Amino acid sequence: MRGVLTDLLGIEYPILLAPMGNVSGGALAAAVSNAGGLGLIGAGYGDADWLDREFQNAGEARIGVGFITWALERNPTLLDQALEYEPEAVMFSFGDYLPFLAKVRDAGAKVICQVQTRLQAREAAAAGVDLIVAQGTEGGGHGGTRATLSLVPAVVDAVAPTPVIAAGGIADGRGLAAVHMLGAAGALIGTRFFASEGALGSANAKRFILESRGDSTLRTRVFDIVRDYPWPTHITGRVPMNRFCAQWHGHEEGLSADLARQQVIYRRAEQAADTDTAVVFAGEAVDLIDTVEPAAHIVTRVAREADALMGA
Repeated sequence: MRGVLTDLLGIEYPILLAPMGNVSGGALAAAVSNAGGLGLIGAGYGDADWLDREFQNAGEARIGVGFITWALERNPTLLDQALEYEPEAVMFSFGDYLPFLAKVRDAGAKVICQVQTRLQAREAAAAGVDLIVAQGTEGGGHGGTRATLSLVPAVVDAVAPTPVIAAGGIADGRGLAAVHMLGAAGALIGTRFFASEGALGSANAKRFILESRGDSTLRTRVFDIVRDYPWPTHITGRVPMNRFCAQWHGHEEGLSADLARQQVIYRRAEQAADTDTAVVFAGEAVDLIDTVEPAAHIVTRVAREADALMGA
């Protein structure tokens, strides 16, 4: 499994932490990096104080950072702030990253671009990014509609020799070995690391992941509506079904009509870590997760499982 990705990023294992907003903080990123992968802090919707704190929480570990690009467009100074910490890589998802590329390159960081379609991948390769993440719809959080199994090899073929890593539904060594066979140079993993001791999510959220099943996940807009985040309507978020989602998915107009009252209810649930109402972004790989454990253990186990399957 060692090769282009490990050489490119100077890591031991071809495993990257997905930059999950409000989940992938400095301690988690550092744990993944120190175990031999590369941890990426999730800058989310842009909180300067949070970003400073989490970079500092990473200590001396070599880490990267990921941005929701359309949110960064509203506050581009966040990129300058992040680059002051000399990240190994900067990842862009969901938006026009072209205006930011020169600044990242000048800072000496690698550029990672996450895509959901073959066309987006070709555009990223033409822009000269260092690494492309082909994100399948099985993954937790925001994404598109293409499945990992078909998207990854299509992107690999479309952008060669630009290296591609896979995301979406990968939680163990079988998944890492499988995407390697599809031509991916490694994997970006989110949900499995959400259910780890280093993640910033609440204990209730981690327990919710352990108790959820892939069959109960779906892609929905209801949590973006109630949180008043202006995501494009074609970009939905994968979540395990909870009571709030069951009530409002498919009834988005009714939610919008009652938005002020529902927002009060939702904010209280967030403060109480009430997973019956508050969102927990997680993917179909929840079926493969039954323990909350240190992130370092996850990195080494996934890598060893993959090596064993690959005959290394």
